[in-house]
Amino acid sequence: MDQQTVNVSVERRASSNRADVRFLRLKEVLAICGKSRSSVYDAIKKGDFPKPVKLSGRSSAWIKSEVEQWAVDCIRASRQDSRP
Repeated sequence: MDQQTVNVSVERRASSNRADVRFLRLKEVLAICGKSRSSVYDAIKKGDFPKPVKLSGRSSAWIKSEVEQWAVDCIRASRQDSRP
């Protein structure tokens, strides 16, 4: 997927859910995912966790719906692995 496709996809999601967008700070992300700070950043590097959005300067936050979807995907994968 090229960068232009990614940008269009993100813009469509953002425009359709603008009223629902909420940013989470790292403390809230850690509470949801149950990972340590270093594990979150390692997972981001591997592409296994949503990337934060740069808000300004040194300020970043995660999109709540993306973190929640990551949690749902983890649960789904865990349940599939345990089935005979």
